[in-house]
Amino acid sequence: MTRRPPTGRVPQTGGFTALARPWAGGTVLALAGELDLDSVGDLHTALDAALAAPLTVIVLDCEGLEFCDSTGLNAMFRAHARAAAEGSRIELARPRPLVLRMLELTGAVEVFVLRDAPPE
Repeated sequence: MTRRPPTGRVPQTGGFTALARPWAGGTVLALAGELDLDSVGDLHTALDAALAAPLTVIVLDCEGLEFCDSTGLNAMFRAHARAAAEGSRIELARPRPLVLRMLELTGAVEVFVLRDAPPE
């Protein structure tokens, strides 16, 4: 039996939220607000829950993500490495221009699969 992560919001810190919903291939985490040092713990919590399912695909829907600093990006990179080591993967969907620019400048666009939209 495959363990599914819980659906719902992780604790809110400083206006950041990560709303989880299952899809056929894994979990979509809809990120909203500002992801920084003060809120990165909430992302860790959401990613840990989503990565509890084996061989899964986690799509980080960045449409509502207004800001992401290096702490948030580092958390995404670490989760990507962990997912890869466990046979899972993390993809990004709909990053806003400011977030997309940060991904381009850091080379993250070469690491993550970028989607135009999250899966239904």
